[in-house]
Amino acid sequence: QVQLVESGGGLVQAGGPLRLSCAASRSIFSINAMSWFRQAPGKQRELVATITSGGSVNYADYVKGRFTISKDNAKNTVYLQMNSLKPEDTAVYYCNTNGPLREYWGQGTQVTVSS
Repeated sequence: QVQLVESGGGLVQAGGPLRLSCAASRSIFSINAMSWFRQAPGKQRELVATITSGGSVNYADYVKGRFTISKDNAKNTVYLQMNSLKPEDTAVYYCNTNGPLREYWGQGTQVTVSS
């Protein structure tokens, strides 16, 4: 079983930066792709960014140029650096990975961007 724990969320003014972290309970990042999702109230959960085991990255169009996903395999931690935040970025952000039998999700961390 893999436990994922997000941290780093909070209240930030529009235009400001915030860095989210996702810590895994065991070493998996060298073989598993990791993703960040987000979900705003009343909306579907949506994919924000993905980083593969080899380090390739992909982003949703609405965060390209503003967000950066990265990881530290030795620390079992994946990061999401968010810059130039907008009120529409307000959501609960979740860390995710796919195992052989099921997906694993963190508990989520709230990001609130004020205008």
